[in-house]
Amino acid sequence: MKKRIGVVVAGILLIQTGVFAKGGAESKSGAAGTYPQKALSMICPWSAGGGTDAVLRALSAAAEKQLGVSITVENKTGGAGAIGHAAIKNARPDGYTLGMITFELNSLPQQGLIDFTYADFDPLIRVNADAATLTVKADAPYNSVQEFVDYCKQNPGAVSIGNSAPGSVWHIGAGLLANETGITVKHIAFEGAAPAVTALAGGHIQAVSVSLAEVKSQLDAGNVKCLGIMDTKRSPLYPDIPTFIDQGYNITYSTWRGLALPKGVDPAIKTALVNAFTLAMQDPAFITQAKNLNLELAFLGPEEFASFLKTNFDAVTKTLQETHLLDE
Repeated sequence: MKKRIGVVVAGILLIQTGVFAKGGAESKSGAAGTYPQKALSMICPWSAGGGTDAVLRALSAAAEKQLGVSITVENKTGGAGAIGHAAIKNARPDGYTLGMITFELNSLPQQGLIDFTYADFDPLIRVNADAATLTVKADAPYNSVQEFVDYCKQNPGAVSIGNSAPGSVWHIGAGLLANETGITVKHIAFEGAAPAVTALAGGHIQAVSVSLAEVKSQLDAGNVKCLGIMDTKRSPLYPDIPTFIDQGYNITYSTWRGLALPKGVDPAIKTALVNAFTLAMQDPAFITQAKNLNLELAFLGPEEFASFLKTNFDAVTKTLQETHLLDE
């Protein structure tokens, strides 16, 4: 048996199976000849028009140029992402169904909302990571993370921080902030980040812990100000916003998105998909679309992504346990 190898022919990734039979070649996945031979199905756990859906459709369009077949995005929503993630995990492992996994895969198990974890998937690549910010009203009496922390310590429980839902990525981000800085705040849940930011701009709450992309419109309008971003580096779009690390707080926290397969897909097919989507992330059209969406691209290959998933899961679990967020 010859070893399977991935090759690029005229910009199309192929797999030479090297498995010969009287009737021709056949791969382990049951597809004759070369992969792919038909359209791919891409599962999105979130609704059409949202950030995950937008970046996934843009990336899929770029990957079509590499694979030479169409990629159909299917939105399977519900259960705070549980339905879509389960659909990816339970898909037929033939290489023709994959999906975008998101941060919630690492926060749903602890809430008892799914009975599986990141370990039940075969990760391909991480696509992006958007760090949380500490954003307050433009006329707030604090202009740095230190001043915000000092104010909260002087007025325990007086500051309300909005988030996107109980146990959500930004609820956990606010809990991490409070836990690491030793402050006591009120966590206020909204139906998504957008209404939380609107409530902040209107003066109904004192802070939010959502991404820079989600506060951008209010920030550009001068209604809010960002005291810090929980990243290892400053945003190229807003270089004047310091990181928490810049201000003496070793706090980093981000939401993330990536691609994954169900377990059991032929390793050669996985390699072809990793190569195709890696090249797709370098596509100028995709990079432009990601920038327009205010998304921070943060590529990781399959091994690095797998390691990240474990580290992130452990960190989220620790934060949930230490902050007792789900008990509130």
